[in-house]
Amino acid sequence: MKYNTIIFDLDGTLLNTLEDIKDSVNYALDKCGFPKRSLEEINSFVGNGTDYLIEKAVPSNTTKDKLSNCTQIYRKHYKTNMDNKTAPYEGILEMIKKLKGDGYKLAVVSNKFDSAVKTLCKKYFSEFLEVAIGESSSIKRKPAPDTVFKAMKELDSKKEVCIYVGDSDVDVKTAHNVGIECIGVSWGFRGRQVLEKEGADYIIDRPEEIYNIIA
Repeated sequence: MKYNTIIFDLDGTLLNTLEDIKDSVNYALDKCGFPKRSLEEINSFVGNGTDYLIEKAVPSNTTKDKLSNCTQIYRKHYKTNMDNKTAPYEGILEMIKKLKGDGYKLAVVSNKFDSAVKTLCKKYFSEFLEVAIGESSSIKRKPAPDTVFKAMKELDSKKEVCIYVGDSDVDVKTAHNVGIECIGVSWGFRGRQVLEKEGADYIIDRPEEIYNIIA
């Protein structure tokens, strides 16, 4: 086989997490006395980590202290709210199960904060995923290649047999910064046009189409 290791993004790729993220962001904004944001606005803010998400959600003249406070409120709320409306996209569980059964090494690398990544992956994919890595202060987040290299090391894989799967421009940049190909998924938070513009090596519209690429 050309590849034996597949590394996935999480939000917008395996799980539709947007509604829960929106609810927690708006809870934090409300607690801080800031205007709430629409689903479309939240959608445009996600992908670059929690700090960036809240920085974009709060008013532009927000002080650093208020921004930090709002971020902490969001993190605390999201920990108890991350799985109310979240669910795998159609066909994802079947794809992951088949890939694992066919002997592929599987991992998730995300810019969602690390404890949330591990919690969600444990709930939905614990039988199939060997590694789940999220954002933390100890390692550079995507599009830096560091977290993907960390996943490869934990899987004992070399980049020549790895491919990355994600839904955003950040994911395409990450894969190319690592030096591997990227499969863009059109069902996520950014859509086909963004993936094409960023230079995704492949774009798929349904999870099962991944087999046409990796076989």
